[in-house]
Amino acid sequence: MTERINKSEEEWRALLPAERFHILREAGTEPAFTGIYWDKDDEGLYRCGACGNPLFRSDAKFESGTGWPSFFEPVGDEAIETRTDASGGRIRTEVRCARCGSHLGHVFADASQPTGLRY
Repeated sequence: MTERINKSEEEWRALLPAERFHILREAGTEPAFTGIYWDKDDEGLYRCGACGNPLFRSDAKFESGTGWPSFFEPVGDEAIETRTDASGGRIRTEVRCARCGSHLGHVFADASQPTGLRY
């Protein structure tokens, strides 16, 4: 991983389109089956939508039936960071970009893939 990126929320707001800002910086969620990557199967890397940090490889992507892109492992432990998310009355593990802190979603232990995880 390269050096941590620290920008104010105002700086991120100026750099990112409103929908991307809402998802990445305010932990929003795009509606299922609407994003450009949920059913994409091109080879390559999936990167952070804010800073470009490599997060997941296409060979770790799988169809989970959820309507969001799902991966069974990140490119490396240094690519992401996790923290407890108690919002919405549930306890979940939130996944963030380790480089810029952007919200990437959550990780669940409900996959039948090699790791049993669904990012």
